Amino acid sequence: QVQLVESGGGLVQAGGSLRLSCAASGRTFSNQYAMGWFRQAPGKEREFVAAISWSGTYYADSVKGRFTISRHNAKNTVYLQMNSLKPEDTAVYYCAARLGINVVVTSSEYGYWGQGTQVTVSS
Repeated sequence: QVQLVESGGGLVQAGGSLRLSCAASGRTFSNQYAMGWFRQAPGKEREFVAAISWSGTYYADSVKGRFTISRHNAKNTVYLQMNSLKPEDTAVYYCAARLGINVVVTSSEYGYWGQGTQVTVSS
């Protein structure tokens, strides 16, 4: 089993920055897991934001150039640095993990999820 705990969400003005963290734990967790960030706004479906694995990183077009995903393998932690935030970035952000080396953008491919952290961007 893998447990994921997100932190770092909050309220920020448009143009501001936040850094989300996702701490992973569990007997089987290792750097062989690919990690992803997804978000869900009220009334909308969960959407892909960014992912990282041994094969590289990948971003949704809506965040490319503004968000950066990274990981610290020794700390079993994945980060999402979010800059130039926009009101449309407001959502609950979820961290997800899957065993594998490929970057995957489909939420159903991830087997482990965190509880989510709220990000609110005011205009």
